[in-house]
Amino acid sequence: MKYISTRGQAPALSFEDTMLTGLAGDGGLYVPEEIPMLDVEAIRAMQGQKYEDVAFTVMAPFVGDTFIEAEFRALITKAYHGFDHVARAPLKELDSDLWLLELFHGPTLAFKDFAMQLIGQMFQHVLARRGQRITIVGATSGDTGSAAIEAFKGLDNVDVCILYPHGRVSEVQRRQMTTPDEANVHAIAVDGTFDDCQRHLKDMFADHGFRDDVRLAAVNSINWARVMAQVVYFFTSAVALGAPDRRVSFVVPTGNFGDIFAGFIAREMGLPIDRLVIATNQNDILHRCMQTSRYSKQGVQPSISPSMDIEVSSNFERALFWAHGRDGQVVAGLMDDLMTQGAFSVSGNAMGALADVYDSGMADEATTSAEIGRTLAMTTELVCPHTAVGVHVARGRTGSDPKIVLATAHPAKFPDAVEAATGIRPPLPKRMADLYDRSERVTRVENDLAAIQTLIREKRAE
Repeated sequence: MKYISTRGQAPALSFEDTMLTGLAGDGGLYVPEEIPMLDVEAIRAMQGQKYEDVAFTVMAPFVGDTFIEAEFRALITKAYHGFDHVARAPLKELDSDLWLLELFHGPTLAFKDFAMQLIGQMFQHVLARRGQRITIVGATSGDTGSAAIEAFKGLDNVDVCILYPHGRVSEVQRRQMTTPDEANVHAIAVDGTFDDCQRHLKDMFADHGFRDDVRLAAVNSINWARVMAQVVYFFTSAVALGAPDRRVSFVVPTGNFGDIFAGFIAREMGLPIDRLVIATNQNDILHRCMQTSRYSKQGVQPSISPSMDIEVSSNFERALFWAHGRDGQVVAGLMDDLMTQGAFSVSGNAMGALADVYDSGMADEATTSAEIGRTLAMTTELVCPHTAVGVHVARGRTGSDPKIVLATAHPAKFPDAVEAATGIRPPLPKRMADLYDRSERVTRVENDLAAIQTLIREKRAE
């Protein structure tokens, strides 16, 4: 299996090198040269299997010869051993043909754990084999950072620096990043937005001197391994509801497009997905693009669903690559327009290709809060604000196929928003009950690339 860049100018890489490289040298994102197909019988055989066994079946074609079978199975088992639910990603029925896929039973109570716990194991295994040490720099709107720190803290071959927008994540999200005391992890609060953090991360990869000096690697959703690991729970949940003999649709709360693009890969592999529905909050650039064919930045407004407060949705580039017939030159032009003009237009044919797969909807602040209360009143379920966005969008859809909403985080990660909507303050799980009592360790930095790079060099040398 080889991986190519969405912008067409970087060399093709193996899975191992793709995972360690993260962003392509031409600024693009790596995608598989070919999508492996699973036939109907292979999908049907997943019924009743453990999550780990389905994970091996789905991911093995993507990793190629990076690991032998026994190694990869062992890494998968270790990655999910610490999840609180035996099913790893259980389904819960909310209403007739409306289901929640609970993705918050991992160590940091968010869906990012499914990818990050596995990536931590894969990185450590490969780096130990190579005798190398790297510096992982991540940008987070809330959940990626804590998941990365949890996955990589204390590992021998990795330093971790996580950039997050100061004052724009929930207190639980912040404390999950700032309270670990392992010497190899560093939380960095940037005086800017998530899009600023993400832009600085991409600029660091474009600075080849810095990139080589600190042996830079990324675990944001720009890293293909993140998307690959998230493909698995689309299969497990769809099979639980009757696939491949029954079609399903997924409603995905998303800001950076990585999770819903994983659903697209599952669809391309043969999973009978009817529609993939983009659910956005008031920062609705993806929804507006689906409605108007115009992707245009208008500024980010802080919300009660902060992990979705994103305008530059990195993984949308992967979707555009497929929609434009895998033409890297066209995609590179669109990304240049976004950088120089703050917008681009999707052509009619490409827009048609997107519309064949994706629908979209949005929920503003008032609607999101109301949906948290409505879901509790109707089902006794407390949901986080991001999940509430998905539930609201799902309720507005018709059709008899099951609709699965990805419940991306535990409600206790956003206690203020949930309490304001319901009068109930969701408690943290017992294993995290002392989170508010732990000492924090964080460095605040100005919204400046050079200042951030200097800080990362200093942290790496400590």
